Amino acid sequence: MAGKRSITSLHMKSLLDNHDIDSLANQLKPKPDPQPQHFLPNSKVTEHRTNKLWKAIGNDPHPDILDNWTSNQLENFDGNIENFIGSVKVPLGIAGPLRVNGLYAQGDIAVPLATSEAALVASYHRGACMISAAGGCTTMVLSQALNRAPAFAFDSMITAAQFVVWVMEAFPQFQKVANATTSHGKLIEFGTTLEGNHVYLNFEFTTGDASGQNMVTIATQAVCDFISENCPVPLQQIYVEGNLSGDKKASSQAYTSVRGRKVSSEIILTPEILEKYVHATPRQLIDYWRMSAIGGVLSGTMGVQGHFANGLAALYIATGQDAACVAESAVGVTRFEETPEGNLYASVTLPDIIVGTVGGGTGLPSQKACLEMMGLYGSGKSGALAEVCAGILLAGELSIIAAMATGDFTRAHHKLAR
Repeated sequence: MAGKRSITSLHMKSLLDNHDIDSLANQLKPKPDPQPQHFLPNSKVTEHRTNKLWKAIGNDPHPDILDNWTSNQLENFDGNIENFIGSVKVPLGIAGPLRVNGLYAQGDIAVPLATSEAALVASYHRGACMISAAGGCTTMVLSQALNRAPAFAFDSMITAAQFVVWVMEAFPQFQKVANATTSHGKLIEFGTTLEGNHVYLNFEFTTGDASGQNMVTIATQAVCDFISENCPVPLQQIYVEGNLSGDKKASSQAYTSVRGRKVSSEIILTPEILEKYVHATPRQLIDYWRMSAIGGVLSGTMGVQGHFANGLAALYIATGQDAACVAESAVGVTRFEETPEGNLYASVTLPDIIVGTVGGGTGLPSQKACLEMMGLYGSGKSGALAEVCAGILLAGELSIIAAMATGDFTRAHHKLAR
């Protein structure tokens, strides 16, 4: 791990002000005895098990963690968490309404955002109001596929190549095996990567209205079991995921293709709308966007965007999505241009939106209520939710770039976050 000499020296000085090297070394040594009493494995959510865990902690149930509402909802948390002791409350705000003109999402949608960051909801709300004033954003899901990438080890590259030849012919059988594990998903495509005597198969699935991570894992495991039983060449190792899928990581593979749902959203804003809502001109926003885009390139950022992660994390938490997927979903491109008429053209494209409207955390009480408030809970609504993601992120990009361009960014945080 690299570090600048001056920073490393300051850090070392702060450590050694009150300790010597020997005491620090002793502090860092493993201490195997005595062992802590581990919590008993707990996969069911019941009142008895919850109280037992609080006793194991050595405390009475904390009323801000296991409050009356949570106690009355215990059965709704079963299947979503292990070692349950309560719930954490995150402030929930509302932005918009955001007018969306999409292939799946239509109308004025109040967007729930769960966050503890002051000024975040205000920023996305301001952008949503601008978009709605202009007639709404045009938004489209462009493609959909979720992947899982099993990996296989062989004794030689020759054997690995023979395996690749076989899997190319066996793919229809893989589809039959995978599709039998789910009524919602389908195995639609795969790719091969041969690296020495290792082979990675990158399976791509549709997942219906679920985000689908567990779905594709179970389906891929079934295919791996089929391969283990039927492969004509000797296998040394099989792994259901070889870390090539990009799951919960920003990856250039997803950035240049799709993982989850690829979505794009655009808006044209007149100078009058910009002046009314952000007191800026199209040229001011375009000039700042251009400089920030180059800054992102210079820093090695994947894509060109201001703060996708802010809105995505807040919306994912509010609607019961897997919040860890923000790590991969928050990549993409924001683009600002001036139209021949002197208006501002703005768009966002996100290749890696992973959302569902059934399954997972979408059925939790508060998260289900947020989806229902938007009219987006249940089957047939996942495409619309993905389009709302793109629309609200476009709103956030417009707002933060305007704030940076006009100098309002610091003033807003000083006013709202202090």
